[in-house]
Amino acid sequence: MTKINIPIDCGNSPKREFIKEFNVAFAKGNADFIIEHVSDDIVWTMHGDKKIEGKESFSKEIHKMKEKVADEMTLHSVITHGKEASANGEIKMDGKTYAFCDVYVFAKTTGKIIKRIDSYIISI
Repeated sequence: MTKINIPIDCGNSPKREFIKEFNVAFAKGNADFIIEHVSDDIVWTMHGDKKIEGKESFSKEIHKMKEKVADEMTLHSVITHGKEASANGEIKMDGKTYAFCDVYVFAKTTGKIIKRIDSYIISI
């Protein structure tokens, strides 16, 4: 079971709450939730590793990753403005700790469909 640590905030930003849910889905390997919330033309760049384009390729990658459930995730902050959002934190997996930052671009200013993700991750 994945331990999730998220700071409590005022909770009045739907987009911020969604980004929290999206990150929890990654930590717990909830592939269906993740795939449901990306556009058909999604572009996911894992800087220093690879770039994935299109929902079909994205879906294949997410299904590969869902087997690697995190032991613990701490979400330090979520920032949203207009069509953009970012989240950063730490994730513990397989005895290692990683710091991450993801930058998201939504298809529209309203709604929960992501069209671009830029991911940065380092071992700490």
